[in-house]
Amino acid sequence: MTCKEYPYKRFTLEEGKAAFEAASEKLKNARCAGCVLEGKKIFDDAMIEYFTASSLANNRFNLNMKDEFYSAEVEYYDSISPVMQQYSVDFAALMLDSPFRGELEGTKINPRYYLAAEIAKKAFSPEVIEDLQKENATVTEYAKLMSGMTFDWEGKKLPLSALRGYLENSDREVRKKCAFAIGEGLSAHAAELDGLYDRLVKIRTTIARKMGYENFVELGYYRMGRMDYNAEMVAAFRENVRRDLVPVVAELKNGLAKELGYGRITFYDNETYTPGKAPEPILDTAGIFKAATEMYDDMHPEIGAFMHSMIDAEAFDVEAREGKWGGGYCTQFAKYKQPFILANFNGTSGDVDVITHEFGHALAAHYVFYGGDTDVDCGGMETAECHSMSMEFLSWKYMDKFFGDLTQAYRKKHLLSSLSFIPYGVIVDEFQHEVYAHPDYTPEDRKALYLRLEEKYRPYLDLEGIPYIEEGTRWQYQMHIYEMPFYYIDYCLAQTVALWFLVKSREDYGKALSDYLTFTRTGGQKSFTDLVKTAGIPSPFEDGALRTLAKKVLEIAGSL
Repeated sequence: MTCKEYPYKRFTLEEGKAAFEAASEKLKNARCAGCVLEGKKIFDDAMIEYFTASSLANNRFNLNMKDEFYSAEVEYYDSISPVMQQYSVDFAALMLDSPFRGELEGTKINPRYYLAAEIAKKAFSPEVIEDLQKENATVTEYAKLMSGMTFDWEGKKLPLSALRGYLENSDREVRKKCAFAIGEGLSAHAAELDGLYDRLVKIRTTIARKMGYENFVELGYYRMGRMDYNAEMVAAFRENVRRDLVPVVAELKNGLAKELGYGRITFYDNETYTPGKAPEPILDTAGIFKAATEMYDDMHPEIGAFMHSMIDAEAFDVEAREGKWGGGYCTQFAKYKQPFILANFNGTSGDVDVITHEFGHALAAHYVFYGGDTDVDCGGMETAECHSMSMEFLSWKYMDKFFGDLTQAYRKKHLLSSLSFIPYGVIVDEFQHEVYAHPDYTPEDRKALYLRLEEKYRPYLDLEGIPYIEEGTRWQYQMHIYEMPFYYIDYCLAQTVALWFLVKSREDYGKALSDYLTFTRTGGQKSFTDLVKTAGIPSPFEDGALRTLAKKVLEIAGSL
């Protein structure tokens, strides 16, 4: 059965309530540890049904956001998810308080399950269910706005996901024209974009204050399920980026500007890393999938077999089209133990990055389903992003299949853009910390804040003259800011780990791949810092680690 053939049936609140009550009764009357596990299975099985139905509805809506049936289903899950969250938190509380916890913890149940349960209690209160429903509905409203937005391009209307591909065109005038089209298109929706974010900030702040928090920042971390680091550690990481990476990236970008004959790197030059033709895939979509299958077959038999299973299940949708959600992700349909990858190919090198990045997520999910620990899944988002970003670099060995004579140009672009991404990522993170610490900021205050952060972390980048973007609005099409606050720093932490895997692979590819597979198979069973240590990689939070990493990255770049 393929993914499109999976039957969809709405999961009802009545089903959720019945499972919660049956499982709770089992725990309350438990006379042994085995009885607790029986109750837990009742609840876990119901949650698998719920998450599968919700994921199917959301995914099918993302594939066609004009589909009225699945639009209504997503609205339904937006409304019931806070109630289901309450059942989950209440059940976890029973698990935490069970007299058999000591017998189960560390033997039958990973201790990190209980740690996650403690954090989940801090992230939810029944008092805010109506507010959470409003938040969910507003996030969906933003997603619909972005997916329905079209931009003028040479007499055609393009979705943003397709238009952005022209920012990587070899012709600077084409890139400039694209930047202007993005700015002008977004400007037409300025009031909606400002209004939606303003509503989200206020709703989230209301939720936080009702729950006794000063603002949304602390609650936001709990909602992300953060177990292994906190806001203070992230602030220290951002400072390390400012001190140790920003000067390196600024020198790199200024050198590129000189090499390319530009005065400064502008917004529309930011994805250009080599003179001449931009490294684009030499293959069409079918060719990319054929080459990827050959790559994974050669990389490791286990990985190759999984790739074949993904293709057989038709677990990819990569065509960019109007009405489709504009981002990319890997989701999963837990009942069927099946990951699914959504993307928007646009003819750039990013198409190949998708087939490696999202595949890394899918592989990690596969390991959880078959031999992993579903209680702790694949770990926090910082760990999950290591799975994907590291696979990008472990695939370097095979990039000639996709880029031919432009392979070295691709590697250089991929490497330097990955290093340059980290300062951008911390802009997104610090922006959110400041916004939620100052929820009364006006839209103008937020735009001014964003411009200050650009100057702090990307002093080389010139935004002047780009319609709307020059006002400090680049963040408005960074969907994570609206949809998943405080997620973005996970990309930065994972990027440092992924770059270290590249360094390791240049020294001993077999050992690096083996360490990666161990890291990925282990998933959430260990802390992020323990996973990194086991892989022989410096912690991203370690003072001086970024300075050492930048040096090694530049050495690799110099060899390309």
